[in-house]
Amino acid sequence: MQKRPPHRQRPPLAQQAALALTLALGLLQSATAQSLALVSSEKDNAISVIRLSDLQILPAIPTCKRPRHMQLSHDHQRLLVACSDSAAADVIDLHTLKSVDHIPLSDDPEIFDVSPDGRTFYVSNEDDAALSFIDTASRKVVASVPVGREPEGVRVSADGKTVYVTSEIANSVHVIDTASRKLLKTIAVGQRPRRMALTPDGRELWVTNELGASVSIISTAEQKVIATLLLDLPGARASDITPVGLQISRDGRRAFVSMGRANHVAFIDVASRRITDRVLVGRRAWGLALSQDEKRLYVVNGLSDDLSVVDVPAARALQTLPVGRVPHTVVLY
Repeated sequence: MQKRPPHRQRPPLAQQAALALTLALGLLQSATAQSLALVSSEKDNAISVIRLSDLQILPAIPTCKRPRHMQLSHDHQRLLVACSDSAAADVIDLHTLKSVDHIPLSDDPEIFDVSPDGRTFYVSNEDDAALSFIDTASRKVVASVPVGREPEGVRVSADGKTVYVTSEIANSVHVIDTASRKLLKTIAVGQRPRRMALTPDGRELWVTNELGASVSIISTAEQKVIATLLLDLPGARASDITPVGLQISRDGRRAFVSMGRANHVAFIDVASRRITDRVLVGRRAWGLALSQDEKRLYVVNGLSDDLSVVDVPAARALQTLPVGRVPHTVVLY
């Protein structure tokens, strides 16, 4: 005769309710954490907050002076904000949406990147024509590498061994070894290079040239330009095409480039290096961010003070939302 398994008692109702509440709060927090667009506003010293599920504008987050570039922390729990007129990075807790810390940076920081291990900030300093290495633990500048005048874009390789820096005046990309903290090579690109993106395989570095109406494509193995993609827009003058923002899809097949004063975003087939679509957005299309499913592209428009929501499969703008004055960067969380 088989023995019946022992009867398992249910926890008390109060304990069940507490457990259910904990799970519900966890799910709510997770849903909230995946549904925000955060936009820095240079003139308002604030970060606009948009709930992506219904495109509802939420209360803005006060921050330090002239917030520009932003990036998620290594653990994705905080937002790091470079404030050019405060010589610091504001640290925003993404659960409370409040400033919780400040990290001193060099004068007039604009763009930065963070090492894959989260231990080092790489910050471009326009006034000093240098790239600063800032230790996140000690919060001190541990190295400064001279580069060309007016450095801006900063991009770290996936393995953390190399950091790339654009120089707007020198029309160059500087290649720096992070271990030795030395300049390895300077690569000539188009006129006034701004932002960069690495292809997912790390083989190519794409660089927007604001006054060259083009994108320089660099082989990271050869450390040289292997192609130049000229941007055009029917009816527009070349001088009106001023590309800055750049995103590449996770599969590496498609790139998106904001065309600045041409008020469009170019959709580019990476393999053929050809423009497949052009989408009209706001005035002076600037920063870009792709949704996790890559069906939506969010475009910051610096002269119309708004954010365009673009349907990627349909290649058309769906909606425009007002954000702060002179918006700079959009980050999705």
